[in-house]
Amino acid sequence: MSVNKLINFSPGPAKIAKEVLDACKEGIDNFLGSGLSVMEISHRGKQYSKLNSETEQLVRDMLEVPDNYKILFIAGGGTGQFAAVPLNLMKGDKPKADYVITGTWSAKAAKEAEKYLKVNRVFPPLDTYNSVPAVENWMLDPEASYVYYCDNETVHGVEVNHIPDTKGVAIVADMSSNILTRKVDVSKYGVIYAGAQKNIGCAGVTLVIIREDLLSSPSPLCPSVLEYKTQAANQSVYNTPPVWNIYVVGEVFKWVREKGGVTAMEKLSEKKSRLIYEVIDGSDGFYWNPVEVKSRSRVNIPVRITGPEGSAELEAKFLRETEEKGMLSLKGHRSVG
Repeated sequence: MSVNKLINFSPGPAKIAKEVLDACKEGIDNFLGSGLSVMEISHRGKQYSKLNSETEQLVRDMLEVPDNYKILFIAGGGTGQFAAVPLNLMKGDKPKADYVITGTWSAKAAKEAEKYLKVNRVFPPLDTYNSVPAVENWMLDPEASYVYYCDNETVHGVEVNHIPDTKGVAIVADMSSNILTRKVDVSKYGVIYAGAQKNIGCAGVTLVIIREDLLSSPSPLCPSVLEYKTQAANQSVYNTPPVWNIYVVGEVFKWVREKGGVTAMEKLSEKKSRLIYEVIDGSDGFYWNPVEVKSRSRVNIPVRITGPEGSAELEAKFLRETEEKGMLSLKGHRSVG
């Protein structure tokens, strides 16, 4: 089958638009007419400085990032941020933070944070990750260093559809799998981060957007490469940055801009997800989605065939026949189908 007919449904590393891949080929062979590959240029040279600043400006423009926020490109993936967040933001002799645990990734983040501070789970453990409990039931601590949640749980298909009122406590949001898919009021957040491989590029770099007042006092335990303050002071070039990965991020943002920006991506996400949910809900139970309607994700949709336990025979047939039609990576996570 022609590669042009393949459709990659992987949630991450996810599909990168052909136009982006074509643009990146030029950078591989001859970046900005330098005769060098973008993977060979010095991170201290003018060429990379231009790439870095242009990519940062693209992010600021596309996401409407206010002037009092820094934009950072950090290695270590989203998992690295599980440690970076508490190490940069915890405060006081007995630091603590609120965690909203609605799926695999927020649970992993909380477990990592427990190495450094006291984690307050804002509601009792859920029997299943199929909804976001009502905010009025969250037990928020006014003395918490921050409130953390995953805006879209990739594995379980649960999305937060509102910004909670935390009474001034900084909100930290992992937007790895839904960044660029809807308009976001960045000013409502203290920190937003996104591993690139799900929506904005390839694995190897994480975008971090942080309000400047939160840069003041990282823990002495924090490695310098994960210090937001240090990275901000050095324009994300404290150490050798993942140049290729940042280049791809820039090309993805250019492509999104050409396609109409975040507004167009939001409309597209709503349209595509609505079509799929209509099929599921209109199938008389043949297709089954476990997530409560109010918490359904627009970008990751888990589906079982015939009910919550699924049918091994029919699901195997579904995957086999869809792959024959060029539809790849539909199997999903083993815990939800």
